[in-house]
Amino acid sequence: MTRRACADDIHELCMSLPEVEFGTSWGDRPTYKVRGKGFLLHRAPHRTAVDPETGEMYDDLLVIVTASAEEKEALVGDERLPFFTIDHFRGYNAVLVQQSRLDEIDRAELAEVITDAWLAKAPRTLARKFLDG
Repeated sequence: MTRRACADDIHELCMSLPEVEFGTSWGDRPTYKVRGKGFLLHRAPHRTAVDPETGEMYDDLLVIVTASAEEKEALVGDERLPFFTIDHFRGYNAVLVQQSRLDEIDRAELAEVITDAWLAKAPRTLARKFLDG
């Protein structure tokens, strides 16, 4: 049986994947990258992403890449999952999630979403090697 996910799982899950480096993008935003391509980013608070109940900017958002628009829609459309999107990300294959809501999914689900994000950005040969291994 798996446990609920938490914010501390992000670093461990990302760094467990091949050739991942933790760096920055968009100036100073902490980002997990595979061969220089970001697949998970800690998003800065911005007026394009506000809590609909309080009107406050989210300050704990993660941006997680998806392989396709269909995958994005599947994650956003599943009401039991905490993933969502905003107008700012229209046409961009990625979902958002508040770190404070990660406990709404289990660690195995989070690992799958992060692995799929890594696979979306990893070079084909590296992805094949990982999947075959």
